Amino acid sequence: MSNTVAVTGAEGFIGSHLVEALVQRGCRVKAMVQYNSFGSYGWLDSLSPDVLSSVEPILGDVRDPRSVRTVLDGAEVAYHLAALIAIPYSYVAPQSYVDTNITGTLNLLEAARDLGTPRIVQTSTSETYGTARTVPISEDHPSQAQSPYAATKVAADKLVESYYLSFESPVVTLRPFNTFGPRQSARAVIPTVVSALASGRRVIELGALDPTRDLTFVADTVAAFIAVGTAPPDAVIGEVFNAGTGYEISIGDLAMTIADVMGVQAEIKQDPARLRPSASEVQRLVCDSRKLQRVTGWEPLHDLRTGLKATADWFCDPVNLARYRPDSYTI
Repeated sequence: MSNTVAVTGAEGFIGSHLVEALVQRGCRVKAMVQYNSFGSYGWLDSLSPDVLSSVEPILGDVRDPRSVRTVLDGAEVAYHLAALIAIPYSYVAPQSYVDTNITGTLNLLEAARDLGTPRIVQTSTSETYGTARTVPISEDHPSQAQSPYAATKVAADKLVESYYLSFESPVVTLRPFNTFGPRQSARAVIPTVVSALASGRRVIELGALDPTRDLTFVADTVAAFIAVGTAPPDAVIGEVFNAGTGYEISIGDLAMTIADVMGVQAEIKQDPARLRPSASEVQRLVCDSRKLQRVTGWEPLHDLRTGLKATADWFCDPVNLARYRPDSYTI
């Protein structure tokens, strides 16, 4: 493979892993990084020189149509990962989520339409389903936006669908369930627990402990992106695909499993100050990814404990742990 691909949100957790995997497959990557005054390329700065030699970082903003067009120009596939994703902050600043997640997606669709980009991969989220009404959750499960963040992702997905139906835009939507691994944001539960334990804390306070999640190791999520980005067009264009393991675990049991993997004893407590509004908490998520497996042959290769071990090992490296502030985490 020697084609040029574009990745928005390339500086982030999943985006940086995707960039790395695409380069390893022989791609040249145009990597859109949100402009900042520090000259930082986010997690791309941590990639090896060999990888970065095939990456063209482009500082910009998905809210700006010209920036998006610059990144997509010449790309055979556009992987659209740029988004605001922190659910708690979406209650505080919902307009910023509308601007980035909805308008940003519109800008990408318009640029791709003008440029004739052969394929656009939209990143959705299992949060668009809300609390499971039936399990496991297939792509036919109804949408239920239980947070402002989820509402903007539902809207973005519908924009993508509308461009396929209205303009025959070559779009495919990947809907990953909860992804974890090295480089994940400190706001997420697994980095919160791992980093706190690695820094010596043995009493961990979290939000709701009963909700369940279907957790996928980042390498498997990246493989799902590449699967839908490279599959024959007739098999994937216009379709939505879930990516997950089909295994659910409660947040409380997850925290205890992390402690066990790290070989420490910990007390897991619920902090009422960290709870979402009761009607907004997604209580259960478990994935049905049979459609993705059937169409592309993708399947997750890492079980939960294997992924947690790799994640904990990465976070426990002093260089990596220093990037996080365990005493400042909120969920």
